[in-house]
Amino acid sequence: MTSSPHRAGYVAVIGRPNVGKSTLTNALVGAKVSIVSPRPQTTRHRLLGIATFPEGQLLLVDTPGIHREQKRAMNRMMNRAARGSLEGVDAALLVVRAGQWDDEDTLAYDALRGAGLPVVLVVNQVDRVPDKTKLLPYLAKVTEGREFAGVHPISALKRSGLEALVKTLLSLLPEQPPLYGEDEITDKSQRFLAGEMVREQLMRQLGEELPYATTVEIERFEVDGAMLRIGAVIWVERDGQKAIVIGKAGARLREIGAKARVQMERLFGSKVFLETWVRVREGWSDDEAALRQLGYE
Repeated sequence: MTSSPHRAGYVAVIGRPNVGKSTLTNALVGAKVSIVSPRPQTTRHRLLGIATFPEGQLLLVDTPGIHREQKRAMNRMMNRAARGSLEGVDAALLVVRAGQWDDEDTLAYDALRGAGLPVVLVVNQVDRVPDKTKLLPYLAKVTEGREFAGVHPISALKRSGLEALVKTLLSLLPEQPPLYGEDEITDKSQRFLAGEMVREQLMRQLGEELPYATTVEIERFEVDGAMLRIGAVIWVERDGQKAIVIGKAGARLREIGAKARVQMERLFGSKVFLETWVRVREGWSDDEAALRQLGYE
């Protein structure tokens, strides 16, 4: 009996903001490589998640959500990152929220088909649909007149429906050996991931108050024996925002640092000493030069 050929390749994970792209990437990789919060624009960078299975390897390109609005430099840069992720990939996942399809979903679908990619439709959060009988007419409507290489209702959070999805994705990839080692989970450095862990806590705790006005720069990342010593600067745009991040008697900043440190220790497998500072840089999110300096592509 001959075994199936090993397949490996790149899969873009595309969709409008906040449909669960990063949660799905993490679920397939089996580790936290993309930060997650309920806020749009949580993902700001192109990030590679490496999911290795006995029969193949998925290289998942997690991207910012595609926006129609491009008023600020940050939005324009995120859209470029999302669209640029289509270059050199073998297939694409279009992630939508179960029961919903709007103009931004159509925008994302059209971009994928325009790139000539096979598109797999992932209908996420089916666990939140109380009346499952509504799913079939919904699926019939969204697939009418559109060409998909597969349609998979899933719950990324509960990791249900993923086995069939992986099988479909691998069938679309070229036959070749793994492109990364089986113990590798991302192409990003620990330094980058440390900054993302701090930013995740900012988004989770201050998303309503400061949705897009903060970013994080890792100023120091040193290996000290079994300890990682990390210094993180949280950049805001105004003095009033600095006060919000710090909180009363520094309580909020301490909580952000403590929760980020726990996430880092879990991901890196080592003790972390984390220091955080808050600094003001006016208009950084609408300044392309500032964005590049802060690590945005």
